Amino acid sequence: MSSAPAQTRPLSAWQILICGGLIVTFSMGVRHGFGLWMQPVIQANDWGRETFSFAIAIQNLVWGITGVFAGMLADRFGAFKVIIAGAILYALGLLGMAYTTSPLTFTLTTGVLLGMAQAGTTYAVIFGVIGRNIPVSRRSWAMGVAAAAGSFGQFLMLPAENILINSFGWQQALVVLSCAVLVIVPLAFGLREKNMNVAAAGQSSASVLASQQGIIQAIREAFAYPSFRLLVLGYFVCGFQVVFIGVHMPSYLKDEGLSAEVASYALALIGLFNVFGTYLVGSLGQVWPKRYLLAFIYSARGVAIIVFLVVPISAVSVYIFSAVMGFLWLSTVPATNAIIAQIFGVRHFSMLGGFVFFSHQIGSFLGVWLGGKLYDIYGSYDVVWYLAIALSVFATLVNLPINENAIDRKRTAMA
Repeated sequence: MSSAPAQTRPLSAWQILICGGLIVTFSMGVRHGFGLWMQPVIQANDWGRETFSFAIAIQNLVWGITGVFAGMLADRFGAFKVIIAGAILYALGLLGMAYTTSPLTFTLTTGVLLGMAQAGTTYAVIFGVIGRNIPVSRRSWAMGVAAAAGSFGQFLMLPAENILINSFGWQQALVVLSCAVLVIVPLAFGLREKNMNVAAAGQSSASVLASQQGIIQAIREAFAYPSFRLLVLGYFVCGFQVVFIGVHMPSYLKDEGLSAEVASYALALIGLFNVFGTYLVGSLGQVWPKRYLLAFIYSARGVAIIVFLVVPISAVSVYIFSAVMGFLWLSTVPATNAIIAQIFGVRHFSMLGGFVFFSHQIGSFLGVWLGGKLYDIYGSYDVVWYLAIALSVFATLVNLPINENAIDRKRTAMA
């Protein structure tokens, strides 16, 4: 007996994880290293830290805004087309970051172009492919693997980016990276879905009914659901904390008298330990309530920051903080996205994930911009560190009451 036609078969899990993982490795790896360029860029152009910070803040905001639309397009036409467009924008944005000399053009390239590029080459789009092709029994695990790939990219790319800057200068390093990210284009073809209507094995009845929803119906349903709004609020905090630390950590450590190498190793350690954190949370999310995992992550971040600020700073304390924070870094990603798919199904998953991620990016905007703004006002990052601690408490509290059960559309339709 012949097997099902190829065009009706979902993609294999390993094909998705290899191609999707490599795409996220490159995209997130490059993105996490932008903090290494702050000092050379502002010195070359005689700017303050706020100018660089504002461009990166716009990048995160544009990423969040366009992520919603990238998700819509990926849900409708397939992820691979969106990824290819994102890779091309990535290359152009890095070239613009290298050669623009005014704050406006720097913001348009580093902020707008790179923000659009990241929307098309990172988690929301890749997770949509996972949701459509991998059974629910393995979905949280698969999302953990994909998120871990992004963390490995940070571990792999940050030392490489530091070497490129030291060897070729900051501008030529960006040119090299602009060429390197184009490897995403051939990888995108490994995520080409022949039939967007194929449902993964084990799909819930919520997903089946979701296939009959229009975009507006799906958005209204999600925002009317209290647990979705709580996820949105909690993810704001994630964005604030990780982007503030990721972008401003090198400058903070330099202010404290530590070398640029310590900063690059610290950020690399965050990436390395987050490989384990995201994979573990993705695996635990198959058996434990994901809302409790999220509450633990946010509360543990707050404790880690408090200890880091209280203990005398040294290379050792920085590395320990980076390892702990790395374990908690993007481990929120598989848990948050698995909850979205679990509640609403996968028909509009990339789009709904994009809305939640938009909240993350509003937090990212404020974290990176306030880091530069408040530093220029007060001459230190203390106020932003205190905000990050307070937000940990807030995120812990809003994640605890989340209801992870699939939405009962049949009952809603009969009401």
